Amino acid sequence: MRALARSRTVAPPGWSRWLVPPAALSIHLAIGQAYAWSVFKPPLESALHLSGTASALPFQLAIVMLGLSAAFGGTLVERRGPRWAMCVSTVCFAAGFLVAALGAAAGRFWLVVLGYGFLGGIGLGIGYISPVSALIKWFPDRPGMATGIAIMGFGGGALIASPWSTGLLGTLGSDTSGIARTFLVMGLVYAVFMTLGVLLVRVPADDWRPPAEAPAGASAARPLVTTAQVSARSALRTPQFWCLWVVLCTNVTAGIGILEKAAPMLSDFFAHTAAPVSAPAAAGFVGMLSLANMLGRIGWSAASDLVGRKNVYRLYLGAGALMYLLIALTGDASKPLFIACAMVILSFYGGGFATVPAYLKDLFGSYQVGAIHGRLLTAWSTAGILGPLIVNAVADGAKSAGRSGPDLYTTSLFIMIGLLAVGFAANELIRPVHPRHHQPPASGGQLADEPAAPKGAGQ
Repeated sequence: MRALARSRTVAPPGWSRWLVPPAALSIHLAIGQAYAWSVFKPPLESALHLSGTASALPFQLAIVMLGLSAAFGGTLVERRGPRWAMCVSTVCFAAGFLVAALGAAAGRFWLVVLGYGFLGGIGLGIGYISPVSALIKWFPDRPGMATGIAIMGFGGGALIASPWSTGLLGTLGSDTSGIARTFLVMGLVYAVFMTLGVLLVRVPADDWRPPAEAPAGASAARPLVTTAQVSARSALRTPQFWCLWVVLCTNVTAGIGILEKAAPMLSDFFAHTAAPVSAPAAAGFVGMLSLANMLGRIGWSAASDLVGRKNVYRLYLGAGALMYLLIALTGDASKPLFIACAMVILSFYGGGFATVPAYLKDLFGSYQVGAIHGRLLTAWSTAGILGPLIVNAVADGAKSAGRSGPDLYTTSLFIMIGLLAVGFAANELIRPVHPRHHQPPASGGQLADEPAAPKGAGQ
């Protein structure tokens, strides 16, 4: 355990900060497999006789546990460091696949939910936040780009996992035995891949400064960007935190509803057209959404460094609502238009995740941004229930009523438009944090129950 201690991961003089992004990517590319869950839905539904709503349970629980473990473990991650957090994530995520494999082999769906959803979800949450704080401290001069790098891999994980899962299921079989062996292979491979990040990650020394450090006060030139510091405990008492919670929750709900049901949704939408969608094509669609998700995370978050976080969220929420409206109005008239709109929505979805840590840094400072970020991710837990529940419940109800094609999803599309409108309004309400919530300079910037940030980080 000594090798996992924060003190053992301090970078030596001359160590390049550009080695941290590959460490972050090795974790996020693995846990980003969660976005390829829709590939497993049809074989599980067939092999275990599940409804679409039931087959979403492992994914939903995984997202719930992601938010809860990030919220409750955020302070611990800050204290013990990224290497410890990445190791815990690796163990939980890989073990989740192994338990899910046992459940599939025994025909016990509850074990799949427990393994992939509960254990794997803990691995998701701890792994998700493990490199974010470290990267913000390594790149205080480019927080939007840094968080985009940290979270880009999570969006791109399905780009690897979707075709890989499809290939394994095709080779090993789509019955309970084949699903079990697929889970087993993926768990073992991910354990090895994630270990590379555990070994590589480092934190900056207390006296480290970024190259060509910006002069003091430069970061406060834009509205909503503070040079003050707010503790995680105080942040929860501000309206800004809860407005941002609503913004993240609505943006995530709108995107995750499509993502969780991507493969069957595309097939259902165009089931009665001249060119129905095949299973490999549906899996390819999942990969395309993953690419849009990944590129949105680095592209939009880097753009937020230039145009500001509030403006870029106006784009996510406003243009996202227009994309949903376009899908609802055109139906199955154009497959390329449907795919293009879905990719834009998923780019905003990914961009929202990657931009929010920098938004938090702008509002609350860098003092305990990792812990604040962990608490904010409870919005993801809520969205992880709402998004799939809305889309699957509406689709199941429409099927029971004898509907098909785009009619299965029309109602849920308009619900998403309404949610994005609520998020847009919440973003407009965000103002600078009142000085009464700022850390007094005399306190030394450290709470009794949480560690201070390394000197030079986030300045």
